[in-house]
Amino acid sequence: MLDAIGYAAKKAGEPLVPFQFRRNPPGEQDILIEITHCGICHTDLHRVNNDWGGGHYPMVPGHEIVGRVSAVGPGVSRFQVGDCVGVGCMIDSCRRCTSCGEGLEQYCEEGLVLTYNSVMRSATPTYGGYSNNIVVHQDFVLQVPENLDPAAVAPLLCAGITTYSPLRKWGVSTGSKVGIVGLGGLGHLGLKFAKSFGAHTMMFTTSESKVKDAQRLGADQVVLAEDSGTLQKMARTLDFILYTAPDPRGVNQYLELLKRDGTMVLVSLPSSSPELKVSTLTLKRRRLAGSFIGGIAETQEMLDYCGSKGIVSDVEVVPIQNVNQAFLGMERGAVKYRYVIDMSSLRDFSAAGG
Repeated sequence: MLDAIGYAAKKAGEPLVPFQFRRNPPGEQDILIEITHCGICHTDLHRVNNDWGGGHYPMVPGHEIVGRVSAVGPGVSRFQVGDCVGVGCMIDSCRRCTSCGEGLEQYCEEGLVLTYNSVMRSATPTYGGYSNNIVVHQDFVLQVPENLDPAAVAPLLCAGITTYSPLRKWGVSTGSKVGIVGLGGLGHLGLKFAKSFGAHTMMFTTSESKVKDAQRLGADQVVLAEDSGTLQKMARTLDFILYTAPDPRGVNQYLELLKRDGTMVLVSLPSSSPELKVSTLTLKRRRLAGSFIGGIAETQEMLDYCGSKGIVSDVEVVPIQNVNQAFLGMERGAVKYRYVIDMSSLRDFSAAGG
């Protein structure tokens, strides 16, 4: 077994504390990664608090992982020691169902294996990236472009692919009129991608303080969500809306902004569902859809695209000893736009209390 150190929640809702554990050693086609950075996703907070149920403790969160390959199994052909690599939300799937065969492992019909709070095929629990290392089969490891800042790449492994995938799936391109609802960890990346695809971009936010920042990130127009007059004037003008806000209650008013045959895609996981005004869809043949991260091939495509365009997340880098404060900041919406843990802060584990 392989020794590992990290931070874990021992029980639901408790602060994360230093934690020593063991991982399986690299197998025939496995890669050992020394983690350098790990993004802090809002999902981590929900999982730690067991907001969605199904929590397994102790829990080591983290599924936005960037690091360097430190060892490879004898059957590994795609990576070598020293490569900068990434690991996202999943580390395995059945690989034989229809979804897996189409490169859509995130929709695995037999159940994907999540990077943490899950169980591997060997019945071993999975521990995430708030740690110094991780072992992953090469098929679920991603090559990170060397020209990008690894800290700013980390959130691309979840927030990035979550926004990139639906924009690509529904054909956002030059000339598209696109609305992004919510300027946070997801929304700021959705805005960057939509702009880079050539779309005319409109950012909808509830915060007047974010107007200038939205313009900096590429918004052609910024609309305050509570400005009902402006929203009414924009009825039937958008081709596509990416809804990243955690509050789903605005879905009906934004559906009215879509043209006939327009599409709104939900990518957040709210705790409640809105009461849908069905006529808003039927009378204009509009579509309301959902999307969940992306497959391995598409995630690699996104990383390569980001490398060619210089697209990364806006991040605030923190030491792992401040992870609980970062959780609080995330709850209060005080981060612009993602916290990322610098794992070099984990080297002196004894000083961290381990």
